[in-house]
Amino acid sequence: MPPLLSCRPSSVLSRPALAVALGLALSLPAAARCIDDNGRELQPPAGADGGAAAPMEPRAQMQELIGLAISRSNAVGAAKLLVEAAQHDIEEAKAAAKLQASAFAGVNYQSNTVWGLAQPAGTQGRVGAQVGSMLYDGGRVERLTDWRTSLAEAARQGQINTQEQIALQAVSSALERARYRLQAQVYQQYGRKMACLVEALEQIVKTDRGRASELVQAQKSQAQAELARAGALSAMRQSEIRLRRFVGDGLPPTEGLSSLLTRLPPMDEVMAQTERSAEIALLKAQSQAASSYAQALAAATRPQVNWSLGASKAVGVGNPSALQVGINLTLPLLAPAADPSIAAAQRRAEATRLTQIDVLESRRSRVADVHEQATSAFDRARRVAEVVRDSDRVRNFTLQQWQQLGRRSLFDVMAAEGDHYNMRVTYVNALIDGQQANALLWSLGGGLAVWLQ
Repeated sequence: MPPLLSCRPSSVLSRPALAVALGLALSLPAAARCIDDNGRELQPPAGADGGAAAPMEPRAQMQELIGLAISRSNAVGAAKLLVEAAQHDIEEAKAAAKLQASAFAGVNYQSNTVWGLAQPAGTQGRVGAQVGSMLYDGGRVERLTDWRTSLAEAARQGQINTQEQIALQAVSSALERARYRLQAQVYQQYGRKMACLVEALEQIVKTDRGRASELVQAQKSQAQAELARAGALSAMRQSEIRLRRFVGDGLPPTEGLSSLLTRLPPMDEVMAQTERSAEIALLKAQSQAASSYAQALAAATRPQVNWSLGASKAVGVGNPSALQVGINLTLPLLAPAADPSIAAAQRRAEATRLTQIDVLESRRSRVADVHEQATSAFDRARRVAEVVRDSDRVRNFTLQQWQQLGRRSLFDVMAAEGDHYNMRVTYVNALIDGQQANALLWSLGGGLAVWLQ
């Protein structure tokens, strides 16, 4: 961020100039005496909040923001459809062990010879039905069901993880918008203070032309403040564009967000929650699915036993009918592809397990890093807040000494003002940095939904 003003060596007011400045300072209206209103939050420019509704409690406001972002997300919608598809896959796997039934019908021309004797030939129509089910399959259907169930759990955890990512991006965008809005307010206050000094100096210069350089310097500082405010407003509008991607045109209000995510959770608590995060649960489910699939492939090499009942009736040549009841045994004898496929599935299961361990370690390292960032940001915000209070007293004393005693130059006044407002912007940045790191920390742990409860 460029400095808000540049300073030159101070000069002491002459007694005539002091008298003029003192008289004008006492005669100007209260608004022109440059008494600041730091305690009052300035209103944003028209339309900055995108026509938002009336402010609500910040936590409820954030819950509404996250809920809206999730409901509008196509990525979340796609993940939800994948979960529903996985549930249908489970039903398909279970159905393989249930009673199966089929019916058939057909018309054909028949001509048979038995022991060299020609049988009656002609057209024959046949209808029939068959039912049956599996008696024993070595656990194949059960393992396939487990495989599908684990994949469904992975899909569900994937949906939760996608929702968490959308929530984090929406919260970060909302905090970024609040950052630039607060910066714009600070620069607006700074510009008003410089405008006040310019107004006072314009009156002084009418009497003492030797003070024209001070007027030019004050006008320069006012222009710099207005330029900085314009930059902050532009950055805020860009953050609103990003936020609209998640919540649409009805942007939520920003009041209260700057003080919402300020409780830093203990690192041990976040570390414990990390193992229960959706991303880790997804990898666990994928590992279990790969293991179940390997077991299902192994079960396919075991004997298979099923029973069947069939009946048929033909109309035409001979009008035959048939009834079949039986138990069938299938014993695989030679399956060269079985062993490689089982080994491949086992390797995939082990690879997924190792990936889960690696991601968990990486996530823990990330938690420690982000926790330190949040701690540093909030500590910086506390320290800067103390400096802001001191700089506020310094600038007020400096202004009084310039206006009433002539012991300070205008450049001292502007240096004190610039330092004060720079520190206020630094405080805003530190506070928002800490909150964004805190949001990421919650997301890496149990999720933002846990924090909102």
